[in-house]
Amino acid sequence: MAKPAETGGPAPQFSLPGGVLRGEGPEAAFVRADYTVDGAPGRPLVLAFYPGDDTAVCTKQLCSYSSGLERFEELDASVWAISPQGVDSHERFARKNDLRMPLLADTDGTVSRAYGVAAPGIGLRRSVFLVAPDGTVAWKHVALLGMTYQDVDTLTARLAALRAG
Repeated sequence: MAKPAETGGPAPQFSLPGGVLRGEGPEAAFVRADYTVDGAPGRPLVLAFYPGDDTAVCTKQLCSYSSGLERFEELDASVWAISPQGVDSHERFARKNDLRMPLLADTDGTVSRAYGVAAPGIGLRRSVFLVAPDGTVAWKHVALLGMTYQDVDTLTARLAALRAG
């Protein structure tokens, strides 16, 4: 088993299928693609692991991140969300809640295990990793209980500190 991702260490590399809503209203397209972290993304990346589409806390978390995307973009950061559901489930979830960040499908749990957030019985622990532009894990939070999440203010403050250097 791979060693979990640690602060200061390299972010595990991966490629996952997923998609993101583009456009407005019912005509918005869910653009599908492979999303890859190759160890050197070139800009900060927020990786938010969440247990499930259409669950109360996950919906609240991802809606807050989606409505706060401009704040992340001001810090030149991307936000990707990862869960064990498939791309079709992600598309329904994104459309229902107008989520504007990529939702990635880790259906076999490979990426969750690589980041050390896989949890027997529940799939994965609600977690957030900030990946620095050099491909290292700059900060992480792994929840013991999945009823709370890291808010936009906390994440943007961490990103600003990363940017200040």
